[in-house]
Amino acid sequence: MTKFNLFRKMVLFIFLMLIPIVGLYFYSNKTTTDVLSQELSQSNTNQLVFFQNQVNTNIDILASWPNLLLHDPDIASFRDIYLRDEYLNLDAINLVKQIQTKLSIQESSSNWRSHLAIYSPSLGRVVTESEAGFYSPEELERNVRPGWQVVPYHEGNEQRFLFVWYSVAPYSSANQTGKSNTVIKVEFDSTNFQDMLDRFKSDGRRDPFYYKPGMGVIYNRTADQDMINEMIAKLELEPLEAVESRVKDVGGKTYSVSIVLSDTTGWYLIDYIPLTDIMEPIHTSNRLFYISMSALLLMSCLAAYLLYSHVQVPIKQLVHVFRRLQAGDYSARMKVTGRTEFSFLATRFNSMVEQIQELFEHVYLEKIHVREAKLKQLQSQINPHFFYNCFSFITSMAKLRKYEAVVAMSHSLSRYFRYTTRQERELVSLSEEIEFVTHYLEIQQMRMKRLHYQVELAPGAERIELPPLVIQPLVENAVIHGIEPKSGEGGILISFRINGDVACIQVDDNGIGMSEDKRMELEDRMNKPMDEEMGCGVWNVYQRMRLRYGETAGLRYAPSPQGGIRAVLYWPISEDMQQALDQDQGGGQG
Repeated sequence: MTKFNLFRKMVLFIFLMLIPIVGLYFYSNKTTTDVLSQELSQSNTNQLVFFQNQVNTNIDILASWPNLLLHDPDIASFRDIYLRDEYLNLDAINLVKQIQTKLSIQESSSNWRSHLAIYSPSLGRVVTESEAGFYSPEELERNVRPGWQVVPYHEGNEQRFLFVWYSVAPYSSANQTGKSNTVIKVEFDSTNFQDMLDRFKSDGRRDPFYYKPGMGVIYNRTADQDMINEMIAKLELEPLEAVESRVKDVGGKTYSVSIVLSDTTGWYLIDYIPLTDIMEPIHTSNRLFYISMSALLLMSCLAAYLLYSHVQVPIKQLVHVFRRLQAGDYSARMKVTGRTEFSFLATRFNSMVEQIQELFEHVYLEKIHVREAKLKQLQSQINPHFFYNCFSFITSMAKLRKYEAVVAMSHSLSRYFRYTTRQERELVSLSEEIEFVTHYLEIQQMRMKRLHYQVELAPGAERIELPPLVIQPLVENAVIHGIEPKSGEGGILISFRINGDVACIQVDDNGIGMSEDKRMELEDRMNKPMDEEMGCGVWNVYQRMRLRYGETAGLRYAPSPQGGIRAVLYWPISEDMQQALDQDQGGGQG
């Protein structure tokens, strides 16, 4: 163990020498990277704020046009002419032309593509740059709302947004356009944003876009839309601030994301730059440094390799083999290599484990033989008083000269006795066991005419296997202790069902039943050695199922829907059997 401690100390000393160097370099590199990332984010945010101010200025200019037009004398004259005359005369037509010219000049005064329209709510007339006509006052009243309104629409396969601004004169009638004199509408679409975004995207690293939650995205014309959509999904995980910067990992790369909110429109201007590409020279330098440190560490560890290969490896192998032994795998052996002290130890250890394995296998086989003998003993303990009753019935019928009943009873009893005495298999099919129980019930029907029974098996149930002579004792208990003490018709229902990976046989009767205390007492007795008060049949069945299948199998009692007692015999089935039953049931339903 001293050599092992020495090796550990040597490796620890090597690491202690390298840790301060790597730690100082890591701290210095992280500080430089953080400062550079912050400066890049701040610079990008400042550029976005400036660009957003330019966009807001253009929008504010468009929003100020209605105030200028409302004070124009031609527009006021046009409104008055319409109020006096129902039809246009030559002067009115000329005035409309002048207004359209002014609208055209006003629209041309901005670099943004926009559209102006003047409404007269009192007359239901509208004038634009290219036409003059009527409109629906109800539709206008529905559309007029304060602030910029955004209406999405599609142009081919591209989604666009229409921004609309309404100004109403006088202002006091803004909520009731029918009482206003003039309504001026300014509108433009999102292609103006795209033009500015294209100009702002000065290099390949930028990819700016506008985004409004619940509304949509305005891309620049060369945008990577899949990338932007993935970026938005990352950003939506946290609330967006008015002005902020974030660092997000998308598509295996790290991006610095800058966000600026437009107070005018409520849209976020978002831009991202790939920090991974910008930091690549720094990362390359880091890789070179770490490669150098790794090479130094490797050279240092080579000095301790000889000690490791001759001491540490055999000890690790020994620990691994001990863990396998602890887990119960007695086939584990140590690999013998070389001619050292450890090879001698491995040889002696393998010999010891081999002897232990042989001893355990011998004990295990003996345990299996004892278990099989106990199973056969339990199987042979079926109570013979049933045969006494049958012979008594045959004697009575012979005295009464009812020979047909004697023949029928003898025939059924012979088949019953053949099944019980020639049963050498450990497992039988459920169909064979049910056929045996049916013979038993037919015999009981001869003795008790009021007895009726019914068997319900799901499709494919005949594939199920179980120990022999486990259902008949339950049916016998139902007949003797449930049906016989009660007057009137007696009924027995035998059914089969699957609960997950557990098969269940249910035996229901309409007999006298049993209180909950007695049921609990009966189930408790089945876990104890058999006494004089405990019947052999039920205890026998319970013990055989536990010996065969373990604690996941057994027998329990519950009240029956028919009024008596329900005995439930349950045991686990394999996954393959469960799938086969599911296929059979599916085919039966189809």
